[in-house]
Amino acid sequence: MSTKSKIKAGELNPFGELIGLKFNKCEAGYSQCTLEINQSMMNPFGKLHGGVMYSMIDTGMGIALLNCLSDNEHCATIEIQISYFSPVTSGTLICESRLICRKGSIGFMEAKVKDNENLIASASGTFSIIDNKKDQS
Repeated sequence: MSTKSKIKAGELNPFGELIGLKFNKCEAGYSQCTLEINQSMMNPFGKLHGGVMYSMIDTGMGIALLNCLSDNEHCATIEIQISYFSPVTSGTLICESRLICRKGSIGFMEAKVKDNENLIASASGTFSIIDNKKDQS
């Protein structure tokens, strides 16, 4: 396993930049990102669209796992299950993602989304770990 972080806080992917996702911590098996809510993220009922929060969780989990992988590996989402507990209309969300278990080519992740101290959503996700060398053949 590579010991250096592949993605550092402050670096981002283009989609993350599009929605305003900011990473404060990126470590092997852990990430913390924030998202400031704005009107363009709302559903027709004036609440944060669930897809925005899904994107935050998916990206946070992926970065936490990616930083555990060797230089010849990358990851892709297999599935994510999210429970939404409270609607969001404004403010800043904080998502903490952790690697729970890696077995072979599968990584199991968990994430919690909060606004300050209130738990807004909880998620678990399964990711495929792909060997770039095998993927190219």
